[in-house]
Amino acid sequence: MYKERRIERHQLPYFLKVFNGINDRPIGFLGNVSENGLMLISHLPLMIGADFDLHLKIPADEGPQQNVKLKARCLWCQEDVTPMHFDAGFSVTWAPPEYGQLINALRQYFSFYPLPESA
Repeated sequence: MYKERRIERHQLPYFLKVFNGINDRPIGFLGNVSENGLMLISHLPLMIGADFDLHLKIPADEGPQQNVKLKARCLWCQEDVTPMHFDAGFSVTWAPPEYGQLINALRQYFSFYPLPESA
């Protein structure tokens, strides 16, 4: 069995929960993000065409968690391949600068970079 890894593996220790920005109740998990939108994985179907206040609570290694509140419109919702789960696509209508920082951090975390060559 091959024992040396050329690419470091990254484990996602927990899902990024998304909360309702009005009542702070969990609404689902972040499926993916971009500058203009996001996909949410939820246990309930979400209303298409509705505007949502969303609250992302980003855990931090040190210090307090980062809170990112944004506004988004649900463009579509369909059943996920996982039973009793739904995928919903959102267009972000307003987001603070921290949302862009989150996207950049996730890109870095899930990207593969070549290992530096040994001297």
